[in-house]
Amino acid sequence: MKPPAADRQYTHGTVPRTAILLLNLGTPDAPTATALRRYLREFLSDPRVVEIPRAVWLPLLNGVILPLRAPKSAAKYASIWRADGSPLASGTAALAKSLEARLAANGHHVLVRHAMRYGNPATAAVLDTLHAQGVTRLLVVPLYPQYSAATTASSLDAVTAWLGRARRQPELRTLRSFADDAGYIGALAQKIRAYWTEHGEPETLLMSFHGMPQRTLQLGDPYHCECQKSARLLADALGIGPDRYKVTFQSRFGKQPWLRPYTDPTLRALAKAGTGRVDVVCPGFTVDCLETLEEIAMEGKQAFLSSGGREYHYIPCLNADAHWIDALAGLIETHLQGWPTRQAADVAQGAASRERARAMGAENV
Repeated sequence: MKPPAADRQYTHGTVPRTAILLLNLGTPDAPTATALRRYLREFLSDPRVVEIPRAVWLPLLNGVILPLRAPKSAAKYASIWRADGSPLASGTAALAKSLEARLAANGHHVLVRHAMRYGNPATAAVLDTLHAQGVTRLLVVPLYPQYSAATTASSLDAVTAWLGRARRQPELRTLRSFADDAGYIGALAQKIRAYWTEHGEPETLLMSFHGMPQRTLQLGDPYHCECQKSARLLADALGIGPDRYKVTFQSRFGKQPWLRPYTDPTLRALAKAGTGRVDVVCPGFTVDCLETLEEIAMEGKQAFLSSGGREYHYIPCLNADAHWIDALAGLIETHLQGWPTRQAADVAQGAASRERARAMGAENV
C-alpha cells in the first residue's frame, strides 16, 4: 500500500492540530443487492468477525452466503432507508458535527470526524484527510460502549493498518470502551425517563444487545460481562429492580450457539406469559441502524404482538441527543488531558514551531 500523500507534502512549520476520530461499524452505500454484496463481503471477510479458517469460510461466503443473503439484506435496508441515506451514516455524521460544536463551546480547538470500519467513509481515507490537514495528535473513539474484539478491536485494526504505512505517525490515544461511564449511563437513563414521561411505563424493559458467538466469551472476550454491567447500572439509574427488566442478545448468524438469552424468543415468551406491554432499548448501539430500526423496532414488534402482547415500544438510541453530546464531550475531555487543545495554545505552539524552523534554516546557511 502507498504511504499517505500528505507524507510527501509536509512543510516545516505547519501548525500541529488535534483530531477526534469517531469509528462506527459501517453501512452499505445503497439498499441494493450489489451494494450489499460489496459491503457484506468486506464485513464478513474480517477474521475478527468470523473466526473460521479462511480456506473454509471464504469459498462458503462468496459461493453461497453472499448470493443468498445480499438480496434479503437489501430489502431490510430499503425498509429503513431515508432521504439522506443510511440512518447509521447520517446519524454518525450528525453526532460528529454536534460533538465538534460542543467541544468548541467548551474551548477546545479540535477537529471531529467520523469513519466506518466497513463501507464509507472508509477509515483509511478519513485518516489520509486528517493527515493532510496537519493532524499530529489523534484520539480514536470507537462508538461501541461495550468492548468486543469483533467491533472495537477490528476498528482499531483499521487504524493501526493505516499507521503501518504512514511515515509521520500522529501521537495516538484510544478510548477502549465506556460501558460503565456515568455520563453514558446517565444519558441513557434520561432518554428512557423522558420517553416514559410521555408514554407511560411498561411492565418490562427489555435491554437488547448485539449478539456474539458463545465461544467469544470462552476465549476471553469481555463483551458479555460489560453488557451485563451496563444493564445493571442502567437499571439502578432508572430505579427498577430485576423483576422489571431483562437482558437479551440479538442478531444471531449461523448455527453455532450465541450469547443467551436470545431477544426474539424472549419477546414471544413474555407475550405468551401475559406481559401486556414491553419497551425495548438497545444500550449497545449509540446510533440507530439496521439492527435497531428493522430488527428491533419492526421484527421485534411483530414477534411480540403476534404472540399475544398488546403494546410494544422501541426507545431510540442516543444518536445526537443533547445529554449524550454533553456526556461524550466530557468523556473525550478526560482523554484529551495534557494535549494543547485550547486555540491559544495551538497558535502559540505553531508560532514556536515556525520560529524553530526559521532558526534551523539560518544555521544551515
